[in-house]
Amino acid sequence: MNDLIPMLGGFLSDPFELFNIPIEEWVTQFVNWLVDTFRSFFRTYVSPPVKAVMESVQWLLTSTPPLIFLAVLFVIGWRSASWKVGLFAIIAFTIIGFMGLWDGLMVTLSLVITAVLFCLVIGIPIGILCSRKDLTYTILRPILDIMQTTPPFVYLVPAVMLFSIGNVPGLIATIIFAMPPTIRLTNLGIRQVPGQYTEAATAFGSTPRQILWKVQVPLALPTIMAGLNQTIMLALSMVVIAAIIGAGGLGLEVFQGLNRLDIGQAFVGGLGIVLLAMVLDRITQGLGDKAPGNRAGGDE
Repeated sequence: MNDLIPMLGGFLSDPFELFNIPIEEWVTQFVNWLVDTFRSFFRTYVSPPVKAVMESVQWLLTSTPPLIFLAVLFVIGWRSASWKVGLFAIIAFTIIGFMGLWDGLMVTLSLVITAVLFCLVIGIPIGILCSRKDLTYTILRPILDIMQTTPPFVYLVPAVMLFSIGNVPGLIATIIFAMPPTIRLTNLGIRQVPGQYTEAATAFGSTPRQILWKVQVPLALPTIMAGLNQTIMLALSMVVIAAIIGAGGLGLEVFQGLNRLDIGQAFVGGLGIVLLAMVLDRITQGLGDKAPGNRAGGDE
């Protein structure tokens, strides 16, 4: 009884002093086990394909003369959205070039393109599977919540422990951080396809695979493109943060400016990132507006 009274008083004053959940120790032990068990696997089988795709994209972008690149960029912006978007893209990239950041721009763009490619290749099939299997989405939903809401800096530590420093760990962290919108909105877009379309396709003898690829996916494209837009924006933000662990590009300008307290260098790098983000956003929004699902909705 004498021991119970002080314990009760302590509980009423600060109950959190009585017991602590050792989540920090559990996570540390899990990450250490993961690194010890799978480091060789990740470095042997995961790192090479990611690095190969990144280097191929980076070589293509950096070896293209700037004037030809700007011309191609105008065509992409024009065909995906409008000539105004194409013109804006040229002006934005020209400003970045005249700020002396063209090489950094190409590195950042190659990192974003590589990360988005892997997000699409992995995320769209998972999103399709989630749309067809409620149990799959029920299981994946909390995982996607964790992936999307975990602070980006948290991904850097296990990435470095598994892959060392450089572009590859930055890309892996970017892929994990940026993938959830692709999965979520692919699942949502297919689920939102009106039932009369699939019923009509079934009545005409279409197989489930034909219904998926010829009816549901085309009609869901506007929503899938919205997921692509979000994935690109998240990938760009994460690529900038990945400069801390050795990823180059415009993020490195910002990071070096912060380290040196050089406001000019940090501002210039940040301005380049903003202009790149605006160009990518306008182009992907234009692609979404011209998707078959939007045209079908407009016809109705």
